[in-house]
Amino acid sequence: MSDYLFMLENHLNAAQSRVLAEMQAAAADANVSLFLTGGAMRDMLVGFPIHDLDFTVEGPVAKLAKAVAQRSGTEIVSTDDVRKSVDLRFPDGTTVALGMAKQQKFSKPGAKPVAHAATIHDDLRGRDFTINAIALSLNRASRGLLLDPTNGLGDIEARELRAASNYALYDDPERMLRLIRFKVRLGFNIAERTQSQYQNAREAGLESKISGEALGRELRMIAEEPNSGDILRALEEEKLLPLFSPALEGQKLNQHGFAKLQKAWQLVPPGPEFHADNLALFLYLLFEKLTPKERSALIKTTGLEKADLAGYQKLEAAAKKLEREVKSARVQKASKLYTLLSKTPGEEILFLLVKSAERLVQDRIKNYLQKYLPAAQEITDRDVSAVTDAEPGTPKFAKAKQAVIAQRLDSRPKKPAPVEEAPPAAPPIVTPSARGARG
Repeated sequence: MSDYLFMLENHLNAAQSRVLAEMQAAAADANVSLFLTGGAMRDMLVGFPIHDLDFTVEGPVAKLAKAVAQRSGTEIVSTDDVRKSVDLRFPDGTTVALGMAKQQKFSKPGAKPVAHAATIHDDLRGRDFTINAIALSLNRASRGLLLDPTNGLGDIEARELRAASNYALYDDPERMLRLIRFKVRLGFNIAERTQSQYQNAREAGLESKISGEALGRELRMIAEEPNSGDILRALEEEKLLPLFSPALEGQKLNQHGFAKLQKAWQLVPPGPEFHADNLALFLYLLFEKLTPKERSALIKTTGLEKADLAGYQKLEAAAKKLEREVKSARVQKASKLYTLLSKTPGEEILFLLVKSAERLVQDRIKNYLQKYLPAAQEITDRDVSAVTDAEPGTPKFAKAKQAVIAQRLDSRPKKPAPVEEAPPAAPPIVTPSARGARG
């Protein structure tokens, strides 16, 4: 096993490992070459958790996506015919981006690219930044081989953001927004030549060529970042935030709300058990200080659709209902609170941490995130198998696991037995001869 495969296995959770195996099996059946690329590789090499899996295939992407869907009941969420990519969602909620290895040509800055099938090496050289131009082969003959034609690994070690080509920002001005996002998210410096390219693009006013579709796409990506407020502030400093809405400046940029959200995320333990609609939370805070007219203008500019807004629109009402349930006496026991919150969408829990003024609600949610959820994550299938003969993955096994978790959460730790103090030692007997010896 290569070092990079070993590193990958240590960064994936159980659900992602299953998805990786499914993708490799489907690619092998279709006789096409498959590579792990983009954000998944970047985050692994930087040391961040891998949230979404990005794959590139040398061959028809739609055919492989359909094969994956047929194998595992995966949902094809969206298809981008221009960029030759497909977004997939597996039954367990794991998301996958699958793209065709391609070369892109831009007729002018900001224009939709014309994509042609290419090799993985050509695809990597045509990407935005070198840190995103790294691939790991998942093919039987070369599994674990790292492909890095632009020395992105060296830039990760140097903590630098460098454009993969001299025309990266000129061809696709949307990458200027991405550059600022990566700078804040990763804490990297911008390489001197790339900084010059950025300044030249700004002087040429190329930010005006960024389409509404691209703005909406970038807004969704910012929403997924735990430090989304810091990114918005950086865009404000670069005078790029008015591209989304001229109203987003000064007091109307909800920095206080985003700072509280960032602190709330820091309470969430790592692991796949906590799922949240980040876009719903992000939009609520982004829209909170805007007038209805300003919100409508932002939605129109970025091309946000009904599906994007649905979670945001029902979030506050759902969270208020949850607040009443968390306050009730019915969830005083740890297992009852765990049962309630483990079935609750994560965005409602985080919303209450940000907005609820009820101390009891805050304390109970913090106990769930910092005590009960980590304790539940420690329960293994072996622990459950010790009390049931049900097979893992069956409803009976899941019910038994919940019972084991409840018992663990409600069991009070035994008080240590009091330590009996030994009686004080008797003073030494000093004989007359001993006295003489001491003298």
